[in-house]
Amino acid sequence: MESTSEDSGRHGDGQARRPGVGSDPAADRSVAEHEVEDAFLAVVDQGRRRMSRRTVPLLATGVVGGIDVGTGVLGMLYVESQTGDNLLGGLAFSFGFVVLTLARSELFTEDFLVPVSTVIARQARLRMLLRLWVGTLVANLAGGWIFTWFIIEGFPQVHRTAIESGTFYVHLGLGLRAFSLAVLGGAVITMMTWMQHSSDHVLARVVAAVGAGFLLGGLRLNHAIVNSLLIFAALQTGHASFGYAQWLQTAGLAAGGNMVGGITLVTLLRLFQVPHKVLDERAHPAMGVPIGDHRREARVEGA
Repeated sequence: MESTSEDSGRHGDGQARRPGVGSDPAADRSVAEHEVEDAFLAVVDQGRRRMSRRTVPLLATGVVGGIDVGTGVLGMLYVESQTGDNLLGGLAFSFGFVVLTLARSELFTEDFLVPVSTVIARQARLRMLLRLWVGTLVANLAGGWIFTWFIIEGFPQVHRTAIESGTFYVHLGLGLRAFSLAVLGGAVITMMTWMQHSSDHVLARVVAAVGAGFLLGGLRLNHAIVNSLLIFAALQTGHASFGYAQWLQTAGLAAGGNMVGGITLVTLLRLFQVPHKVLDERAHPAMGVPIGDHRREARVEGA
């Protein structure tokens, strides 16, 4: 995060001191806690902005999010078709998350940390969160379906790999392994979201995107949007041994597991790091208060 004037005055050298750099452990802990608080407040404010968007921009952002991840699917399918290596495919897939990060588009599974924190802090209503989830999910799938159609039409050499990848997720079934991989997938992408909101440095955000993309693609974690795009690609070849009914079951379980991993294992635990800030936000609900209202800005600056 950018240093505030308060940070500059406290440290005297015009720059916020990083934990572990100074000689005073207590001061280092104070700086670390302050940075976590700043990240939380930034998350809440962005959540209010994200959920207050009109329907058309919300859906458009979701569609391009599905297309952005589709670029990663393209890279993964092509690399795996040429090398037969899942890990190299996962590395190629990470490009889609880099695009997602730098283009500031949005995935359904990215909407766990930011909007959920905002709703818990009473800075947005639950119905706004549900609207965001449904709209982004549908738009991601629509954008991804369109993009994978072009992949299959443009690259016949990836057909076999697409069928194998889609079949892998369908054959996971509805058991404990599929759910566990979905929980891990939700936790990984929500960790990525938290890391990206904890830093304003582009390089740090890109590193987080590459790491999360590699884990999701290379280790074949069960991610609702990623597995949907791979299943779509398999179906669009016309030679898959399953249909859209199997996709719906697979994606539904993945989405549920993603929510458990992203919300329970990451979002709620991160909020426990700053319980006083959560309580402070809840004590000043912003229902109906326009974003940018001077009272809200004053409260954030004085936090």
